[in-house]
Amino acid sequence: MTGDIPYALPRRAQDEAPGDDALEDRVPFLARLEKADRAALLALGHELDFAPRGVLLRQREPSSHVLIVVEGWTKVTAAAANGYEALLALRGPGDIIGESAALTGRTRSATVTALEEVRAVAVQRERFTDFLADSPAVSFALLGLTSDRTRAADRRRLEFASMTVRERFATLLLDLARTHGRRTPAGVELSVPLSKQELAGSVGASREAVQRLLKELRERDVVRTGRRALVIVRPDVLRRIARAEAGG
Repeated sequence: MTGDIPYALPRRAQDEAPGDDALEDRVPFLARLEKADRAALLALGHELDFAPRGVLLRQREPSSHVLIVVEGWTKVTAAAANGYEALLALRGPGDIIGESAALTGRTRSATVTALEEVRAVAVQRERFTDFLADSPAVSFALLGLTSDRTRAADRRRLEFASMTVRERFATLLLDLARTHGRRTPAGVELSVPLSKQELAGSVGASREAVQRLLKELRERDVVRTGRRALVIVRPDVLRRIARAEAGG
C-alpha cells in the first residue's frame, strides 16, 4: 500500500471549465473525485517510477492492473497490422490508464510510453474493480470520463474527415498549444516532447508530409523547432490554416 501521495489539480483542469463540452475529456480522472475518494483509491496501490521512453503498458498484453499518473506525461499509441503507429492521446497527472482492459478482461488496446520522468500508482485489477463496486460516485466519475473521451474522439474524427493534412496538422498544433503549451518570450512552447513520427501519426500523415509542413511553417516564421522542441510563434496563422476547409 502506498502512503499519502501528493497530488495537485493540474493547471489544465483548473483552467478548463467542466461545463465546456469541447474540453470535458481533458479533465483528468482524479480531478473528478472527492478528496476522500482520491485518497482511498491511491492507497490501494503502490508507486512505480518510469524513465523517459519507458513502457508503462504494452498493446495486446493481458491486463493485471490500472495505472494512475501522479507526475509526468505519457503518450498512448496503437500499432496496426501493417506497422503503422498512431498517436491516440497524451495522458498526464491525474489521468487513469489501462482501465478499459481492466474492466473488460480483454488485452490492452494500446501502448503507453513515458515522454519524461513519470511517477504512477499501480492498482491491481481485482482491487480496482472491487473499489468501483463499493464506490458508486467513483464508478460514475469513471463512466463520465469514458463518455467524454468517446465524444471527443468522435468529434475529432468528424472534424478531421473534412480536413486536408495541412489543416489537421494546424489544428493539432493549436490543440497542443492550448493543453500543453508554456508561454515563453519567443512564443508558446509545447511542454511535451513529440517526434515528427508521433505528430504524423496523430494526423494520419507520413513523417515526410509533416517534415514538409514544418519546413513551410518555419520559413513563414509560424513555428520554430529545435531538438524535440517546438515553439508556436504565430498561432493566428495556424488558426487561419485550420479554418480554411470550413471557408472561415
